[in-house]
Amino acid sequence: MKKLFASLALAAAVAPVWGAPQSVTLSVPGMTCAACPITVKKALSRVDGVAKAEVSYEKRGAFPTYDDARTDVRALTRVTEDAGYPSSVKR
Repeated sequence: MKKLFASLALAAAVAPVWGAPQSVTLSVPGMTCAACPITVKKALSRVDGVAKAEVSYEKRGAFPTYDDARTDVRALTRVTEDAGYPSSVKR
């Protein structure tokens, strides 16, 4: 019985963790020209766990899809701010 529990514990410890795909809408009001979304998209795309990053100048927003086991909204808003475009979650 101890071997069974030890095996299960080991399997749980080394098994990969998959997160659920999440999407969020970020308000990025500082985008002032049609070239700004390129910078925001590049920044978001470099975050480990981001599967897709759509950015719209017209909507002044970013719409990343990410793996919540690898990143979170705080990291996404931080990276846009570091790129010069502070963002916040649009509710």
